[in-house]
Amino acid sequence: MLALAIFVVTLVLVIWQPKGLGIGWSALGGALVALLMGVVHLADIIVVWDIVWDATFTFVALIIISLILDEAGFFAWAALHVTRWGNGRGHLLFPLVVLLGAVIAAFFANDGAALLLTPIVIAILLRLKFEPPAALAFIIATGFIADTASLPLVISNLVNIVSANYFDIGFDRYAAVMVPVNLVSVAATLAVLWIAFGRRIPKHYAVENLDPPRSAIKDPLIFRVAFPLLATLLIAYFVTAPLGIPIAFVTGTAAVLLMAIAGRWWQAGRGAIVSVSSALRGAPWQIVLFSIGMYLVVYGLGNAGLTNYGAMALEWLAQQGNFIATLGTGFLSAIVASVMNNMPSTLVGALAIDQANVPAVTQELMVYANVIGNDLGPKFTPIGSLATLLWLHVLAGKGYKIGWGQYMKIGLLITPPVLLATLVALALWLPVLSAGW
Repeated sequence: MLALAIFVVTLVLVIWQPKGLGIGWSALGGALVALLMGVVHLADIIVVWDIVWDATFTFVALIIISLILDEAGFFAWAALHVTRWGNGRGHLLFPLVVLLGAVIAAFFANDGAALLLTPIVIAILLRLKFEPPAALAFIIATGFIADTASLPLVISNLVNIVSANYFDIGFDRYAAVMVPVNLVSVAATLAVLWIAFGRRIPKHYAVENLDPPRSAIKDPLIFRVAFPLLATLLIAYFVTAPLGIPIAFVTGTAAVLLMAIAGRWWQAGRGAIVSVSSALRGAPWQIVLFSIGMYLVVYGLGNAGLTNYGAMALEWLAQQGNFIATLGTGFLSAIVASVMNNMPSTLVGALAIDQANVPAVTQELMVYANVIGNDLGPKFTPIGSLATLLWLHVLAGKGYKIGWGQYMKIGLLITPPVLLATLVALALWLPVLSAGW
């Protein structure tokens, strides 16, 4: 009960953020209380740090890359191109925006897709003079695809990085499993979004109201190096994975290189257009503190017996067969994530899976199902992920206020069928892949 009380208070402070209190300080405060009360021990700090450091610094590096590219006009350029590809047809523009969000989520993580693309989409919708119901459809689609399309690569979500590192899953193996599964998730998301919002989409829009894509480019040098840099970074992930090189080192190297280009360091800062200092200030440094603090609090819950209960539930699911075990693990993880927040839920699931006495094949299915549940499950509620809370805050600042009741109504409508389709795809695909791997 003590461990649970500490967790609940910590989570409330993280979500509430009284007087602007950073999420990292709240999590560290909870960890300190847990340490003083004997819920966790000094040795646990080393264990937790080993679990979270690579994922956390990879995430920070990705956001720095995203912020620099965003300030250089990269994402606005892409959005304007996509809008022109719609050729004035609203029913074509809607899936194109969803697919753009899916691509950005895959390479720049779910937070990057939701927080960077959403303001750009809103600006374009205002320029196109879309009515509020139609604009809301695009905004909701952008927010949801950011999470439902964050499965394909290890770097696509902080949840993915933590899980891959915990179970020692290589970048290539993870991609081989999850890229096909992610395609199903994207297709299911698009289908459900179309059913829910398709009637709100205008049939036509005025392309002539749009600025030319080139006008969005603020730093031509960064724009020219963006595609080669991103392609090299993706190749480097696959090349370095068998060598055991942490993803944070690879991503961090790319971030430093892009900062050097943006800051024109070889010219002592002269001629710089994009502010590197602004990108560094905008990086989610609080996530570093949040990761170690919140995971310590959750580790205390595990020490208090939550892991045992989770392992027992997973062992029961395993007895029902691999198909049921996959679906059950995914939905269980999703429900826990929607209540607990997906970051601590990921560790709870990983600890339980690791402890559960299940066959190796079943365990692998559960590992990926836990990832899917924690990537998609947070869309049930606004507190399911920090990205969703930040996204809602960004929308409120743009004049689009979505209440928690309205959000949950949409989330409970859209998420279950997408989650089900994605888990079924995993249950069918992984055995086929493993047979030929």
